Amino acid sequence: MTEIDIINDKILITGGNGFLGSHTVDTFREKGANNLVLFSSKQFDLRKENDVKKLFIKYPNIDIVVHVAGDVGGIRYSSNFPAQQFYNNVMMNTLILHYSYKNNIRKFVGIGSVCAYPEVTPIPFKEEYVWNGYPVPTNDAYGLSKRSLLAQSIAYNKEYNFNAIHLMPINLYGPRDDFSLEDSHVIPALIIKFIDAKEKDKNSVEVWGSGEASREFIYVKDTAEAIFLATQKYNKIQPVNIGTGYEIKIKDLAYLIAELISYNGEIIFDKNKPEGQMRRQLDVIKAKKEFGFIAKTDFRKGLKETIKWYNENIKGC
Repeated sequence: MTEIDIINDKILITGGNGFLGSHTVDTFREKGANNLVLFSSKQFDLRKENDVKKLFIKYPNIDIVVHVAGDVGGIRYSSNFPAQQFYNNVMMNTLILHYSYKNNIRKFVGIGSVCAYPEVTPIPFKEEYVWNGYPVPTNDAYGLSKRSLLAQSIAYNKEYNFNAIHLMPINLYGPRDDFSLEDSHVIPALIIKFIDAKEKDKNSVEVWGSGEASREFIYVKDTAEAIFLATQKYNKIQPVNIGTGYEIKIKDLAYLIAELISYNGEIIFDKNKPEGQMRRQLDVIKAKKEFGFIAKTDFRKGLKETIKWYNENIKGC
């Protein structure tokens, strides 16, 4: 079993400037980690083998790699750029895991995604279902790129006894999310739409899909806490879901965000637009059992914090 010394171990976190990555950095620092290795994609492009080699030369004797970096976006982004997204993620994942092994890293923490699950999966999603079919077509390339990281982790564990763990978070939300309409996920997209409609006195807001699809969401800071706990305590090759177990229909989500923003106009659901998988809800028992993780943030409170952050940091820029 890998013994983790959070205070002194040299921990490299990829994607530390991104949405989940920045919160992961914050959480590790709050827990006392004072030997973090951070870098930007301008310094080292993880899609390029030479850059990954140079990364480990510049920062020798790394103990743990927490791989959060990824090319991610909402349905529109994943539908428009599947090849780009697949290539970017597969290259990053393959190279960083391989050179972690080559440089004798003691533990590799890979961040997967709920998108790796098959389009038709029994509710709640159990970790063993991840291989039972093809992902939903609207983001299949992204889902398969994350599955490929899991497959590589299993292979390196099997052949080299390499300690690689794999976490599969549900849809994230929270401060520092991507609030561009082109690339954002559903929660930031709805926040933008309702705030804009309120300010411009629009009579209605259009939401993609029928509204009947349901999703589970987890606050980004809770996810960062899960990553920290798993880094400390989990050392098995079997993947672990990271979620809340709470499912909400998109129409109910839209009405809730409209209420929190005090938008009183009509909400129109465009059934001609894609809505992805009809249901997503994780079985979250393993995370609690294996490393004591339970998501703590109330959904309504998390949405309020996200809206507040958007108003203070993005809207006025």
